[in-house]
Amino acid sequence: MFILAFPLQVLAQEFPSKSVHIVVPWPPSGNVDITARTVATAFGEALGQQVIVDNRPGAGGTIGSAQVAKASPDGYTLLLGSSGTISSAPAVFKTINYDPVKDFVAVGAIQYVPMVLTAAPKTPVKDYAELVAYIKAKGAPVSIASAGSGSSNHLAIELLIRQAKLPLLHIPYKGSGPAITDLLGSQVETMMDQLTASIGHIRDGRIKALAVTSLTRSPLLPNVPTLDESGVKGYEAGTFTGIFAPSATPPAVVARLFGALRKALANEGVKERYRAMGADVSEMNQAEFDAYVRADLEKWRKVAREANIVVE
Repeated sequence: MFILAFPLQVLAQEFPSKSVHIVVPWPPSGNVDITARTVATAFGEALGQQVIVDNRPGAGGTIGSAQVAKASPDGYTLLLGSSGTISSAPAVFKTINYDPVKDFVAVGAIQYVPMVLTAAPKTPVKDYAELVAYIKAKGAPVSIASAGSGSSNHLAIELLIRQAKLPLLHIPYKGSGPAITDLLGSQVETMMDQLTASIGHIRDGRIKALAVTSLTRSPLLPNVPTLDESGVKGYEAGTFTGIFAPSATPPAVVARLFGALRKALANEGVKERYRAMGADVSEMNQAEFDAYVRADLEKWRKVAREANIVVE
């Protein structure tokens, strides 16, 4: 046992001896990219080496994710994983070149972002109870927008349809931006979206927040109840980001990375930038994050099977 453990102890002491790369499997300037760049400097300072953000976009984030899955498991190539690549894509894609559980080790969580159910200016509701009443009075499905078929938003809609037994007509868009544009113009009646994308329009009164999807209220919208509070008991849907490493990365290196990440996330400047985005820094430890990721994946796989959601 000592013979096996000694090299890992030495590796942990020597790691890192060069720059660490965080692969972001999306283009620059998106939420996941900003998440990585916000923490990269503080993460590097905690590690004692530069942390470089490396964008490798394509195929809904699956190309860059697959590249990290096949990278050398030495701690120098990491993935900025998110719900989109770790939970949603594996749940809905017909073929995917990595297994989010078998091919990665969950190093540590960065942030959790709830979604928010919103209504267009001309939709005559101001909370979830009024939405239910409106649907009954209308006698027809109410339209609800998402950022696209198979997205985290789409899966959250399907979960709501099943748990609340609401007749909602899903309208997929090619991204959150076009969907919000049509919501602002009342071309679609409601929308499910990440709080970070919608909060500016909620704050300026251009769209109405009916409920948030976390189990507790968001401090950013303290007067907006959760769906759980509103009668959809146990409903929870949110998006996460975190650091992942290839699965064979030595535990001592993973522990070193986790410790440095927690130190970086404790930085007040980092926390303030995330709060400005509408995101909460996660307090989960490594074991809790690993368990959360596994449960989240299984939840969305079940929803995708029941709703017959398959993305080619």
